[in-house]
Amino acid sequence: MDIFKLGDKILALLEMVFGFWNNQVALVFEMLGQSPVAFKDGGPWAVIEGIEPIFVAVGSSLVVLFFVIGFCSESIDVKDEMRFENILRMLIRLGLSEWFVANNVSIMKAFFTSIGNLVGLLSEGTTTQLTIDSAQADIIKELGFGESLVMLILASLLSIIVIICGFFIIYTVYFRFLKILIIVPLGAIAFSTLGGNRMVSHTVVTYCKYFLACVFEAVTMALAIILCNAFISAGLPEFTGSYAEWAQTLIYLCEMTFTIAMTVGSVKGAQSLTSKAFGL
Repeated sequence: MDIFKLGDKILALLEMVFGFWNNQVALVFEMLGQSPVAFKDGGPWAVIEGIEPIFVAVGSSLVVLFFVIGFCSESIDVKDEMRFENILRMLIRLGLSEWFVANNVSIMKAFFTSIGNLVGLLSEGTTTQLTIDSAQADIIKELGFGESLVMLILASLLSIIVIICGFFIIYTVYFRFLKILIIVPLGAIAFSTLGGNRMVSHTVVTYCKYFLACVFEAVTMALAIILCNAFISAGLPEFTGSYAEWAQTLIYLCEMTFTIAMTVGSVKGAQSLTSKAFGL
């Protein structure tokens, strides 16, 4: 009897959950292509712009301090150090440090725009829709009561996992914006160390590496989502050929859920992967 066939209900549940995942992925791509300047209609960035002058003032003061520290630590004979080429080198270093302190936000904005455009190019024309294969859908519809009951229980568990993954991937992208917004004002202080010697200026090198890892993280996230979606679209593994049709469908749904979980793991580890790839 039709009342004992749960195939339509299973398909409705899966379509609802996969629709939720597709919406989350679309939102993720939209946010990854968005500059932190425009995030949340520019509200968080307005706060950063309001406090940035304070950090610039502190950084400008520290430029002189770090310059003196660097000069004193490197100068063995002050008379010998007062040659024209040495003075010119120190003045260039001092001028560059002050310029980077005053203009570090403008430089960061250029990186935000470039990375956003790159993510837009990657996601343009890319199919990110997760759907149930028509052949597998037909098998689910024709399942008997026993098989459909098992399938319904499994589909419910997988649906919970997919929903959790959907919220987690959004959280990861939101957290990336938070990291970037927090470290932007600190750039003025980090660039002030450029006026010191090599040991002091190591701070700005570390800051730039972390900043680049956070910014390029968006590209790694986009690539992870695109590639994992390609895994899902590739169909069933070859070893499932000897299984019954309903068992193949179970494996198919498990593989989709596993790939979704793998997508979330790749997105979460994007910063570490980016740092290792670029040696940052």
